[in-house]
Amino acid sequence: MNSFIFSFSMKKFLFKISFYLLGCIVLFAVLGSFADGNTDDNYMHFAVEKPHNIILGDSRGSQAVQPRILQGKLQQKFDNFALNVVQSPYGPVYLEALKRKLNPDTKNGIFILTVDPWNLSVSKTYTDVSKDLPERKNSPLGNMCSYDRSPNYEYLLKNYSRSWFKIFTEREKAGRSNTYLHKDGWMEVNVNMEKDSVEKRELSKLEFYRDDIAKTQNISSKRLTAFEDIIKFLKSKGTVYIVRIPGSERTMLIENSYAPDFNERMKSISRRHSVQYFDFSPKAKDYIYTDGNHMYKESGKVFTAQIADSILVYTKKIKINIHGN
Repeated sequence: MNSFIFSFSMKKFLFKISFYLLGCIVLFAVLGSFADGNTDDNYMHFAVEKPHNIILGDSRGSQAVQPRILQGKLQQKFDNFALNVVQSPYGPVYLEALKRKLNPDTKNGIFILTVDPWNLSVSKTYTDVSKDLPERKNSPLGNMCSYDRSPNYEYLLKNYSRSWFKIFTEREKAGRSNTYLHKDGWMEVNVNMEKDSVEKRELSKLEFYRDDIAKTQNISSKRLTAFEDIIKFLKSKGTVYIVRIPGSERTMLIENSYAPDFNERMKSISRRHSVQYFDFSPKAKDYIYTDGNHMYKESGKVFTAQIADSILVYTKKIKINIHGN
C-alpha cells in the first residue's frame, strides 16, 4: 500500500515538474529569439546565412572593413568574419571555423585577409607544437558547429553567460549598444571622439602593446602555417587578397620594432601563393583611430573604399594582361 502511494505521489510530482520544465524551455526559447547585434560582440557571426565573400582578421578588421562599402563598389555581398585577436587569430581553429562559415557552393568568391603582427603571434610560453592554441578554449570558434541558425540556441547555450532576460531587455529595439554587431559582421563602435578621450585610450593601448604583448609574444610559425593553409583553401574558391591594416603612427612604431620583417614575410607569402598583398601601413597618419589601434568608423569608410579600389585596379590589370590590350 505504501509503495503504491509513493509511486502515485512520484508520478504526480513528475507530471507537475514536467509542466514547469516545459514552461522554462518555452520561456528561454522566446527570450533567445530576441538575440541580435546587441546581444554580444559575436552572436551575429553565427546567425546569418553562409557567405560567398568574406573578410577575416582580428578586431582591427572587424571595425575597419565595412561590407556595405565593399558591396557598393564591387557589387558583391560580403560578410565580415573577423572577431578579435584573442578569439580569431590565424590558426587551425580559424581555418576549421571558416570551412563551416563559408557557403560550400562558393566558386568565385572574394576573400580579404586582414593582417597585423598580433594576429600571427602567440605567447612565448607556448612551446609544445602538439598542444592546441589558446583559442581552442577561449573562442566560440572552438566550440561551435552551426554558423547559420537564427535564433542560434547552440551559441547562446555554449557562449552566452549572462541572464537571458538581458537578451530581451537589451535588444536592438531598446537602443543600439556602443558596440553593435551588424548582420554583415561589421562591428560598429561609438565612443567619445574628443581629443582628450582619444589620447587617453591610445596611451593605455600603447602601454599594453609595448610593455605587455610585445614582451610576452612572438610571431608564430604555427600561425603562419595555418595562415597559408587558409590561403590555399580559399584560393580553390576564389581570389585572395592580403591587407595590412595600420594603427596610429605611434602604434606602428611599436609594431615595426616588434616585427621589423613583417611586411617582407607577407610579401613572401603573397608571392608563394600568387595572391595580392595591399600594405596600408605607410598611410597610418591618413586615418582617425578610436584608441590608436582601431579605426574610427568614418575612417573605416574611406579605408574600405581604398581596399575596393585597389581590388578593382588589380583586377583590371589582370584582365589587360590576359587579353593583351
